[in-house]
Amino acid sequence: MAKVVQFLGLFLVAAGISGTVDQLATQPFLSPVLNFVNHYVIPHMAPLQGYEVICNLSLSVVGSILVIVANRPERSEG
Repeated sequence: MAKVVQFLGLFLVAAGISGTVDQLATQPFLSPVLNFVNHYVIPHMAPLQGYEVICNLSLSVVGSILVIVANRPERSEG
């Protein structure tokens, strides 16, 4: 389960960075995959419009948190 969370976190980090680059300059590399949030989610949510760079950077931060949490060692009770 930790590997799945870690992979999801890495994908979110990559998607957030790619979306930020796409907002600042055109990003042709894996655009349909990595820029899904940037092209399909943000434009359809009115409160997020105008804050695309912040949303993409926040996505990267959430992904980083997921990677950190997935790498934590299990605590043993007792």
